[in-house]
Amino acid sequence: MKLAMVNDRLVPMEQLDPVYLDRGTYFGDGVYEVLRSYNGKLFALDEHMARFAASMAAVRITGIDIGVVRERVLAAFKAGGMANAKIYFHVTRGSAPRNHTWEKDIMPNFFLTISEAPDSSKEKARGITVCTHPDLRWKRCDIKSLNLLPNILARQDAADRGCDEAILVDDAGLITEGAGSAFFAIIGGALCTAPLVANILPSITRHFIVKAAANRGMPIQEQCVTPEQAAHADELFIAVTTKDVIPVVKFDGTPISQGIPGPRVKALITEFQKFTV
Repeated sequence: MKLAMVNDRLVPMEQLDPVYLDRGTYFGDGVYEVLRSYNGKLFALDEHMARFAASMAAVRITGIDIGVVRERVLAAFKAGGMANAKIYFHVTRGSAPRNHTWEKDIMPNFFLTISEAPDSSKEKARGITVCTHPDLRWKRCDIKSLNLLPNILARQDAADRGCDEAILVDDAGLITEGAGSAFFAIIGGALCTAPLVANILPSITRHFIVKAAANRGMPIQEQCVTPEQAAHADELFIAVTTKDVIPVVKFDGTPISQGIPGPRVKALITEFQKFTV
């Protein structure tokens, strides 16, 4: 007889709920996406679906059509009835006995939650504090996979140090992105952000911020900066789907823009909001 133990309960394997055999639990073998709505309208749905499809293709998850995923997202959003909603969903490769390789006929598992999007107005008004942390993630951060343990440990370390976000620094001493956000510096009036290569996530919010900066006539430099450059930047901010543009007012203990949100970040917040109406 094959047995499993769930907490303190022994269960014959044949009676075990397949949810406990999910490859997402065993291996982080899955990909996820997060999107939100503003005032009853889903934001950048096409862009999020395209990124999710790319993530599934990159890790070779098959058996679920992106059109089906889109329909499920729309159905959940309609049922939720929330004007400003946060929608999280993931697809794992499926449930099966633990084995590194997978069977060709394995069927993926889909999971979704919907809740109220967080109110970021206070963070926009006062700004946040951040600190650096070594970037210990795998080399394909362009895939939005469920393997987030390095991100979790970095964010918890930041929280333990009284900070709101961890800013990740690679082995070359360059900032890649935040543990759960894109990172931006304004230096000499130009918007600096890491180029879209495999070591960062192709942030949807980043895409619209670059457009907002262009609309404002702000020069854009796709280049990484060092922690020292960031600490002496004119202004800093992060971007994340659920909160969009959030000013950074302290970096590794150093005040940025005199410790208050700067004028260029405020202008970008205003410009970004034009995309959400």
